[in-house]
Amino acid sequence: MKYTVIITYDSEYKGYVVDVPELTGCMSQGKSLDEALKNIKDAIKGWLFVEKKHKRTVPGKRQEIFLGEVAV
Repeated sequence: MKYTVIITYDSEYKGYVVDVPELTGCMSQGKSLDEALKNIKDAIKGWLFVEKKHKRTVPGKRQEIFLGEVAV
């Protein structure tokens, strides 16, 4: 299953913070982009495992979202 992730660079942490909007509270981080993405995959797997273990409904993919920026 695919989930949308929001990746932000945190200058104080000097690394990346990753949030999964569809999975409340599912977040991770990493000093490099590759590390942050690896860590969020593990966090998602753990989040889903706990929800299934407690027999809670696992949310599916919401509508497609594109996040970006525009220079003017």
